[in-house]
Amino acid sequence: SVVATKFASFSSVDQLKSVLTEYSYDSLLILGGGSNMLFTQDFHGLVLKNEIKGFDIVEETDESVTVRSGAGEVWHEFVLRCIKNGFAGLENLSLIPGSVGASPIQNIGAYGVEIKDVFYSLEAFHIPSGAIHSFNAEQCEFGYRESVFKRKLKGQYVITSVSFRLSKNPTINTAYGAIESELLKMGISTPTIEDVSNAVIAIRSAKLPNPKEIGNAGSFFKNPIVLKSDFEKIHQQFPEMKYYEVSATEVKVPAGWLIEQAGFKGKRFGDAGVHKNQALVLVNYGNATGQEILAVSKNIQETVFATFGIHIEAEVNVI
Repeated sequence: SVVATKFASFSSVDQLKSVLTEYSYDSLLILGGGSNMLFTQDFHGLVLKNEIKGFDIVEETDESVTVRSGAGEVWHEFVLRCIKNGFAGLENLSLIPGSVGASPIQNIGAYGVEIKDVFYSLEAFHIPSGAIHSFNAEQCEFGYRESVFKRKLKGQYVITSVSFRLSKNPTINTAYGAIESELLKMGISTPTIEDVSNAVIAIRSAKLPNPKEIGNAGSFFKNPIVLKSDFEKIHQQFPEMKYYEVSATEVKVPAGWLIEQAGFKGKRFGDAGVHKNQALVLVNYGNATGQEILAVSKNIQETVFATFGIHIEAEVNVI
């Protein structure tokens, strides 16, 4: 296990200000749920856990509603609360671990939906000045598992609240085949947003290990996006390779498929390994160190590149 030099939690902006004033630190790390982190060494600095709560309806019409959540709320609990209120748009993102505040940093996505599709705005505490700044979708510069907070503004802000524009007249999104077949299994032909959420929960529970039972950080790698011109050459060599068109010039290749084909699915290296049901997930069977998990990830990256000529990037934050 790893340790931090200092640790504190905060549940309001005032508490955050006083903690930052009270503690001296060389480096700072803000945690939401901590579900997307791999620690490979002790952290010589201050770790702050965001526990700002809150659920407010900011604006409402007959068609839509803008909901604001405290950044420290548990993501899945927030999604379920929106569904219970009949607010649609987040149901495909059920059971994703982590906090609401972390969701825009990563532009989390699953089953055909990304945060940017429903995002309205966020408020964030600017660490150097102590001011609260507001960001709209354009200012967040969302990309695939990317945002401005992972790049040029990294380490400068603490997100305090996030607002989402949700619909009262749901457009059910079952574009991903797994959802369709799960609903079929459940005997549902005209699904509600709650049905879609339940289908997603069932799929994720069957496929992904529960972090409380076996250590993992969810999907370890991003699905690589490859130029069509490069992909066509690779595809000739591996005609069975799965892919999705993302633009006129690019395709997305499922990283899980690449890792599985490279022979890693279910493989164990001491207490570190690759999950038997989902090759994207690296797991800790007990006493693996962060360094050992990282070594497995590097082995996977090198083997996938040597086999397919495709580089897969880590989605997890490595400290």
